[in-house]
Amino acid sequence: MLPLAGPRAAAPPGARLALGAQGQAPVQRPLRIVSLIPATTEMLFAMGAGDRVVAVGSYDHFPPEVERLPRVGALLDPNVERILSIKPDLVVLYGTQTELQTELSRAGIPFFSYALGSLTDIAVTIRSLGARVGAPGADAVADRIEQQIADIRTRVSGRSRPSTLLVFGREPGSLRNIDASAGTGFLHDMLLAAGGADALADIRRQSVMMSTEMVLARAPEVIIEVRSAGDAAAAPSDLRAWDTLAAVPAVKARRVYLLVGDEFVIPGPRAVLATERLARTLHPDAFR
Repeated sequence: MLPLAGPRAAAPPGARLALGAQGQAPVQRPLRIVSLIPATTEMLFAMGAGDRVVAVGSYDHFPPEVERLPRVGALLDPNVERILSIKPDLVVLYGTQTELQTELSRAGIPFFSYALGSLTDIAVTIRSLGARVGAPGADAVADRIEQQIADIRTRVSGRSRPSTLLVFGREPGSLRNIDASAGTGFLHDMLLAAGGADALADIRRQSVMMSTEMVLARAPEVIIEVRSAGDAAAAPSDLRAWDTLAAVPAVKARRVYLLVGDEFVIPGPRAVLATERLARTLHPDAFR
């Protein structure tokens, strides 16, 4: 369960109470929510609390309804003055935003602290956030995500697991500064659920900056690049950069793929879609 933090605001007329976490007393059901994190914004809309979201972060673009909402900064540049001027009764923020937490505490505004973790944590966070905001639909959303991920695991079970390098960033047109998913984190978990074997599973970190020498040494059978929809380098032609590593099994077998979509970089409800797309890439026969 992720932590709930911040002092409570006075209850506005007609507001209901939501259950607190871990045996705490009931907390005020918020009616004006600011969400600075794209993942939690998607969670709030998925659980039916989107009508209470009054402002979002700079990088929130899903669901489409958020495009009409005010922007109040993001992880590194939250606009504290604007957040306070909106008069929220709950701010959903990232756990590392300690300065913002201090400012909100001084202003008497409650906040919910979110942190990126594993694929399993997505459903856990939805339940926790749902309990905090008083959204009865949260548990059903979390249950559905868990079931859909389990269904994908079942579809690909019994098939060989190719050694897969999951890349989420590099310099366009080159193989410099290759950012790859390693042995922990939600990208790693999605790859395993999709029926792949992580080529960097032994490195117990969320990501690794790789050299071409390291790629050659790991010799992945499949290379999958994932990019956000707004990534200017997200073009299939950019995959030609891998041709310089002809000795790598994935390159030799032409099993180098590009998957574009924000679901790969936002650990929210759409992680199910991301996992299925990975599974279809690795095991297309399982979905015929």
